[in-house]
Amino acid sequence: MDKIAVISDIHGNMTALEAVLADIWAQDVETIYCLGDLIGKGPSGAAAIDRCREVCDAVVLGNWDDFICTGELNEVSQWHYDRLGRSRVEYLVNLPHTIDLVMSGRHVRLYHASQTSVHHRVHPFMPFEKLLAMFDNTDFTGHEHPQPDVVGYGDIHAAYMLPIYDHQKTLFNTGSVGNPLDEPTASYVILTGTRGETKKTRFSLDIVRVAYDIDAAIEEARASEMPLLEPYENELRTAIYRGRKKAE
Repeated sequence: MDKIAVISDIHGNMTALEAVLADIWAQDVETIYCLGDLIGKGPSGAAAIDRCREVCDAVVLGNWDDFICTGELNEVSQWHYDRLGRSRVEYLVNLPHTIDLVMSGRHVRLYHASQTSVHHRVHPFMPFEKLLAMFDNTDFTGHEHPQPDVVGYGDIHAAYMLPIYDHQKTLFNTGSVGNPLDEPTASYVILTGTRGETKKTRFSLDIVRVAYDIDAAIEEARASEMPLLEPYENELRTAIYRGRKKAE
């Protein structure tokens, strides 16, 4: 059986990333995919990029990767941008949108946020039609692959797995390595099956939680004199985003 680890939303938190990587390797995982947002929020975006380039078999673009590298910068995003260097910026802006693979008779698609954009956010409490649309082929995903049976994404920093009833599909979220907003432990997913097998065989999807040294992560941010330290510390300790808008 093949094992694929799917990580996302590192957000410059190297303490969390190294804890997750240690756990991944303890599970005898052969392949690591990253679903974006390597930078922003936390202080060590450059190190996160370098580490992911070293250990990940594929990485896709995230919304923070996109707007920090290509958008109009404010004081905070400028601070993060200035610590990357040109070669890392070029690496991020040239990342693909999706990863497509076949595993145990299932077409699996992985991306950062949705089937339309790295900036279009989808939560599991949204209407069924919006969840089902996550499996569509679009100009963003490309049209060269069949519609997927399994879709995995990041972006919302909250891990879950959801069956799409009457459609024989599964939607999952990896949660966040470096900035979880469901509970204050890092999360990732392990897919287990037979890579490249077109017939239905044994397949599993496991959400994994990993405790890490939050105090060390906060001290790293403090030592860097990173802007917005207080809300960052609060999110790491409580997994509560104070800026969240009430759901419509």
